Amino acid sequence: MELKTLERLPMWIGGRAHAPTTTRYGEVTNPATGEVVRHVPYANPEDVDAAVRAAQDALPAWRASPSLRRARILMRFRDLMEANKKELAKIVTQEHGKTLVDAEGSITRGIEVVEFATGVPHLLKGEHSENVGTEVDSWSIRQPVGVCAGITPFNFPAMVPMWMYPVALACGNTFVLKPSERDPSLALRMGELLKEAGLPDGVFNVVHGDKEAVDALLAHPLVRAISFVGSTPIARYIYETGARNGKRVQALGGAKNHAIVLPDADLDFATEAIIGAGYGSAGERCMAISAVVAVGDAGDALIARLAVRARRIATGPGDAAGIEMGPVITRAARDRITGLIDRGVAEGAALVVDGRRPAVPGHPNGFFVGPTLFDRVAPSMTIYREEIFGPVLCVVRAGSLDEAIALVNANPYANGAAVFTRSGYAARRFQQDCEVGMAGVNVPIPVPMAFFSFGGWRNSLFGDLHVHGMDGVRFYTRTKVMTSRWPDDGSAAPGFHMPVMG
Repeated sequence: MELKTLERLPMWIGGRAHAPTTTRYGEVTNPATGEVVRHVPYANPEDVDAAVRAAQDALPAWRASPSLRRARILMRFRDLMEANKKELAKIVTQEHGKTLVDAEGSITRGIEVVEFATGVPHLLKGEHSENVGTEVDSWSIRQPVGVCAGITPFNFPAMVPMWMYPVALACGNTFVLKPSERDPSLALRMGELLKEAGLPDGVFNVVHGDKEAVDALLAHPLVRAISFVGSTPIARYIYETGARNGKRVQALGGAKNHAIVLPDADLDFATEAIIGAGYGSAGERCMAISAVVAVGDAGDALIARLAVRARRIATGPGDAAGIEMGPVITRAARDRITGLIDRGVAEGAALVVDGRRPAVPGHPNGFFVGPTLFDRVAPSMTIYREEIFGPVLCVVRAGSLDEAIALVNANPYANGAAVFTRSGYAARRFQQDCEVGMAGVNVPIPVPMAFFSFGGWRNSLFGDLHVHGMDGVRFYTRTKVMTSRWPDDGSAAPGFHMPVMG
């Protein structure tokens, strides 16, 4: 049998592909086939140090460059991302498994953050007050924090990193990206496109790896800010460790997003919306709907519609025509999800649609889980309490809107929630009382546009500031307040008393 030598990915350091010093490598698989397609290096502290020092060396010139010049480079990068969108989507689909259409859509959402970041000359403007005291003026300015790092998850290898580095770069920082080792190739391609757009060498760098690389970034004295998206236990670890090392940290964690369906809702519309939100990208979205709260008489009719639609979902490889849902990311993820489905059955939930053994012709080794639907799920059950991160919808019954909102508010996660209703009163009650960071009315995945900020509450976020939007600008800048006086003859020199303006 002919042996195939697989590609070994490089790092991206100092504006070029960089051979790592590490000897540890991991496998990158095509989830639709189960086949190993390339190997990824797991950076050691020396590799991380090389990337951070390249970023530090590039920082003074980049920080000093006019904000308009930085914006113009991002404008060119935006055009290159748009021109190469289909090629980039193929990379995402091969390593993640999501459909090409879904991959393109996620890249578009990332491009929108770049478009927001190109407005940085306006976004960095401070405030000014004249004569706060006699012939004394005061104003504020925003300045970059320094070398920033992003640690990003597998589920959105384009969009989530683009929540971070376009804003960081626009604000005058340099950046080190540690993408998921499960689908790392796109990060390297983005490095190439940034260089093509005119980004100076060292301003953007990529290191691959696992916990060793993450810990090296968290401990490195030259890294001033860390952005993270991933599971809640790791988000808490990132936040606590980074803060202990004196870094500014934003760490977005897990989710258990709810959709409340009231009896007056348009059930056909709600069904289609929930199907897309629950099963799109095989449920591997931090904003996926995983818990549906059916209120009163909505329950039986909604379950019937969801079951019919779920059984019609075309599951298969993401690059095939007509496919609505691809595989999950790894064999371990598939086994974990099917194990949770087993647990739901054992704990007494009603399994309406069973996706544990989907038939996908020609792909016997792919990591597929079919659409799965549970009814009569109780809040005490494992499938309700845990973030499944797979194509599993759990329907909980509630007697009233108050009870439904109380369920959402009792959950330890508080990322997103939605309500389906025709009642303006009910929608406003939900808006006021639902304790989540992002909420939708008849919108199942209320992901904000780039000029708003993305983030949850409670165990879905560690830190004060969300990603992108103005929170992103605030995170990647430090505010300095200036006070100045230009006395003509020195007669108003301050004395030893506490200075008082007036």
